[in-house]
Amino acid sequence: MILVSDTSPINNLAAINHLHLLHQLYGTVLIPEAVYRELTDPNFPVAGATEVQTCDWIQTLAVSDLILVKALNNELDIGEAEAIALAVEIQADQVLIDERRGRLVANRFNLRCTGTLGILVEVKSKGLIVEVKPLLDALINEAGFWIAEPLYNSVLQMVNETGLP
Repeated sequence: MILVSDTSPINNLAAINHLHLLHQLYGTVLIPEAVYRELTDPNFPVAGATEVQTCDWIQTLAVSDLILVKALNNELDIGEAEAIALAVEIQADQVLIDERRGRLVANRFNLRCTGTLGILVEVKSKGLIVEVKPLLDALINEAGFWIAEPLYNSVLQMVNETGLP
């Protein structure tokens, strides 16, 4: 499977010490140079910076279609724009992207998308984790990941867990 990731899924999973789930699910994860720069900016340290520099299963690729990147950058941040452009260019099977606008744009290019929450649902379905709820709570409390309560409960229903008491 050819998979391209935006910054957010890597950053959020690294923040809760579960970035390894991406490797377990997908093997190699490709990121464009802009995502690498966003994660490794020395002026703005974030979770995932060390991993994208040291994990051999996270590979950085340059995007060739700079015209597409520029067009996408009119409505998306540069990391999302390059992730989508790279996915189009290499005919990726899937793009990891959390932001709603990014998903909508990716859908215009007929790209399959999932985000951090979809990854958690998939890893539970494959038996790689026992429960999603502790990781959802960690995303909220440790990574600052915002999840609307109906979505939180919907994710837990999908994996046969209960929501808030």
